[in-house]
Amino acid sequence: MFSAGILTISDKGAAAERHDRSGEVMRDILSGIGVAILNYAVVPDEHGLIVDKLTEWADSGKVDVLLTTGGTGLTPRDVTPEATLSVLDRVVPGLAEAMRAESLKKTPMAMLSRAVVGTRGKCLIVNLPGSPKAVRECLEVIIPALPHAVETLKGEAGDCGPAAA
Repeated sequence: MFSAGILTISDKGAAAERHDRSGEVMRDILSGIGVAILNYAVVPDEHGLIVDKLTEWADSGKVDVLLTTGGTGLTPRDVTPEATLSVLDRVVPGLAEAMRAESLKKTPMAMLSRAVVGTRGKCLIVNLPGSPKAVRECLEVIIPALPHAVETLKGEAGDCGPAAA
């Protein structure tokens, strides 16, 4: 399958004032499909700390997919998309659009998500919302595309069109 890192961005989580349920949801879903979780951390909503962790993990070459949770809303402390954009080589808007489209079927608040997805080197970086329910919904939308994305980034993907008859 592929390897992943989970980065929870939460002031309260980093201060041990809140349990990281969203990170647990990601771990459960990914482990359930055979994904190896190689990195996990909780950092506060600080641009520099987010950038440092994203860069460290993506550049290590060990993590194929780096998933973040939290910091994608509209509060002044929500800086995850800006931090992510500052480290990306390329943006992959289709995954973020798919997550928002599916979430919009459940709540109009999905329009307020500023989550981004992109690549840094051979690592796919995906911003997910902060709530456990939204993490589950969004991750389930993109999981079918993740193996092919990883194969493509590694230069191992075959034709992505329909199989020949």
